Amino acid sequence: MRVLIRYYTGVPEAVAKVSATRARITVLWFAFLLAVITYLDRVCISAAAPFISDELHLTTVQMGVVLSAFALAYSLFEIPSGWLGDVVGPRKVLTRIVLWWSAFTMLTGAALGYASLVATRFLFGAGEAGAFPNMSRSLSRWFPVSERGKANGVMFFGSRVGGMMSVPVAQLLITRWGWRASFVVVGAIGLVWAAAWFMWFRDDPAAHPSVGAEELAWIQQDEGAADRAHRSTPWRALLGSRNLYLICAMYFTYGYGLYFYFTWLPTYLTRVLGFSTISGSLLAGLPFLCAGVANLSGGWLTDVLARRSGLWTARCGLGFASFFAGAMLTFASTLVADPVAKAVLLALALGSVDLALSACWAVCLDIGRDYAGVVTGCMNTFSNLGGVLTPMVVAYAVDRWHSWTFPFYVTAVVYAAGAVIWLAINPEATIDDSHEGTKSPRRTKIGF
Repeated sequence: MRVLIRYYTGVPEAVAKVSATRARITVLWFAFLLAVITYLDRVCISAAAPFISDELHLTTVQMGVVLSAFALAYSLFEIPSGWLGDVVGPRKVLTRIVLWWSAFTMLTGAALGYASLVATRFLFGAGEAGAFPNMSRSLSRWFPVSERGKANGVMFFGSRVGGMMSVPVAQLLITRWGWRASFVVVGAIGLVWAAAWFMWFRDDPAAHPSVGAEELAWIQQDEGAADRAHRSTPWRALLGSRNLYLICAMYFTYGYGLYFYFTWLPTYLTRVLGFSTISGSLLAGLPFLCAGVANLSGGWLTDVLARRSGLWTARCGLGFASFFAGAMLTFASTLVADPVAKAVLLALALGSVDLALSACWAVCLDIGRDYAGVVTGCMNTFSNLGGVLTPMVVAYAVDRWHSWTFPFYVTAVVYAAGAVIWLAINPEATIDDSHEGTKSPRRTKIGF
């Protein structure tokens, strides 16, 4: 436990000994487990896709629509759910979100045909929308700026653990009880999380009985309690923020690349590259293993760079390098013939891009402050709009041109565009800054 406290929160041991309470570590565990369950539920369908297609007699394009339905609904409801978290608080909103998505995950197993499957996945996406913005909002209230990069890193490490586990777990459940029962089992896990979250969590750490005076002072070191009071959402400033548009465009490129991994990857590994079901399941988890390590490393790295070199280097410099390397690795996977080499390069590509994932979410907290729910909701909306396209691009490329290579060319170009967009973002210009873009983002360091 001491190692976790010192690494994830960045609190020196001397400070940790003085602090009588560490309730925010429990919040971190909730964030980690939420991310695990989210991706376990979300990625399960990629393992079940071949079995669903066979039983329901779906074409490649129809399966692409099914996989895109989730992302479309997720993107449509992301901003409203993120905004609702800012207004009502993440305690109630996250409870509703997890209960909703768990119910429709289980109902996926009751699909009778193409239409009902699309409808169920759409409603599943609508319910899950806002999960990460609201959890990130919770972290922004429970962690000071100096710990937010690592806190987000832990949360997204959980998502990669869930992604890594989902295909082998789903394959095991499918083998034993069939694909329909697999959705019931993984969906039921969220019900337990929702109950525990609602009973334990409080939107304001000052209102939680487990938070002592020393820990509360540490949490609120960057701004006073009065500054944290809710104010009306500055929609005009949001709509006029060049920064926000750039962040959304950058994260669109991230989402476009990501969605291949939890939609078509198992099918690609087994039915295109020729791996067995067991080997394909293990290799399908490899990208998420790489990404999980990258999430923890990237969360630590963006915090260190913020202290030593300033926010621009910590967010934008890291983002550019990570996305550009991801583009090169994705392109390299098209140049090799060996199936194992292709699988490994694709895994490394996701790990490379995920090195900047904490920076992506931390920059939203940098510029969003008290409106972090809306800002992260906007960003994640565009990620999922990118995710709407990915399954369809793959489906049409395979159906019309019989090519699995063309989609990787597109992904490499998209990642490279994201790298360039990173260079234009200013992490120091907040949403309510009327002179956005006038500060030098390369010089200022955080003094903590």
